[in-house]
Amino acid sequence: MFKKDTCPLCGGKKKSGKSTFTVNLGEGVLVVREVPALVCNQCGEDWIEDKVASRSEDLTNEARKKHLQVEVAAFA
Repeated sequence: MFKKDTCPLCGGKKKSGKSTFTVNLGEGVLVVREVPALVCNQCGEDWIEDKVASRSEDLTNEARKKHLQVEVAAFA
């Protein structure tokens, strides 16, 4: 069993960092930059916590309402 701070994919150590979250909206694409995440220092895989995921869903819903082809947003 892996520890919370150990990457289950490669065994590297997960550390606080930033990620980019992308969503295909069908009619467009949303790119959210600077998303707080735990990032593996070995393979680069990232994980976002539930609170961050909830905010990302809010940004996704806002972008979907705008019907833009491309939306780029900063997480903060």
